[in-house]
Amino acid sequence: MLYIKTAFLLLIPLLFTCQPAQNQQQDTAYTYKTASRDGKGKMYYGREIAQVMSFEGADWLERNNRQQEENTALAISKLPIIKNSVVADIGAGTGYYTFRIAAQLSQGKVYAVEIQDDALNYLKDKSSKLAHNNVTVIKGGEKSPNLPDNSVDLAMMVDVYHELYYPHEMLQAIRRSLKPKGKLLLLEYRAEDPAVAIKELHKMSVIQVNKELKANGFHLVQDGEFMPIQHFLVYQKD
Repeated sequence: MLYIKTAFLLLIPLLFTCQPAQNQQQDTAYTYKTASRDGKGKMYYGREIAQVMSFEGADWLERNNRQQEENTALAISKLPIIKNSVVADIGAGTGYYTFRIAAQLSQGKVYAVEIQDDALNYLKDKSSKLAHNNVTVIKGGEKSPNLPDNSVDLAMMVDVYHELYYPHEMLQAIRRSLKPKGKLLLLEYRAEDPAVAIKELHKMSVIQVNKELKANGFHLVQDGEFMPIQHFLVYQKD
């Protein structure tokens, strides 16, 4: 599974093979079915996990009209952070959010977490060019972002959560990484709005997200519906 944001309309499909039957049997949190066109055939709380986009879609993440379409500046202005916060951008991609947030953390830091080598190299190179000494690039795994325990004030996933192949394991790992009052932010395209022109498996409803997060020891503390096409959902661990 590759951590990367979902493309707006044009997803680059990848070929996925099914998990071996014995591995599927061990994943007691999940059920399986024949994969749909844009899904993996793996179900979590009634939701089919979406396919992911390769890093070949990096240019889309840095497109000139992203601010106009998504109002990313508004999202960043609403983040529950202060100047010395520790933020984890899980599925950082090109670092679109990472480096904009890092510029606001004069005494804090950002962990930019990715699983794909091309993305990791891109992030390291960009961090060096921008001279951001408060950005740490981390290679994550399918089941964990590999963050230090009890270290993060805000973990965030921007259009990433719906693609996690192991959402249960990942949420448990994120929960361990959060400080006692740490928060988790999910930005997800609104499934409730048919006008949001994103493939259905790459959108999520508040009801579905709440169901999955509650099962993993989180409760909703902010349902921000101020974004043009995304939910802004902030959770805290129980």
